[in-house]
Amino acid sequence: MSAETLSRYVTRNTEILSGEPVILGTRTSVRAIVGLWRLGIMPEEILNHLPHLILAQVFDALSFYLDHQAKINESIERNRVPDALVHPCVRSVLCAL
Repeated sequence: MSAETLSRYVTRNTEILSGEPVILGTRTSVRAIVGLWRLGIMPEEILNHLPHLILAQVFDALSFYLDHQAKINESIERNRVPDALVHPCVRSVLCAL
């Protein structure tokens, strides 16, 4: 197992999500937190969606993202669900945001 601490709460472990940056002690990716934030969800409200986190972890993930935007944006694009596979009901909710 190869683990690397990247910031106070962000780590990378080759055995978790193929080494994608995650919150220490969880399988929650920085990418997932950024995805919610990019939908317009405030950091404090992200805790409603990921209640196992604390606010400091969310802010640390966002700070890590801002320092590594290009790399994480690549990961977001690689993992994006094609529009054709998104159910119309889900698409209508996302478009309303």
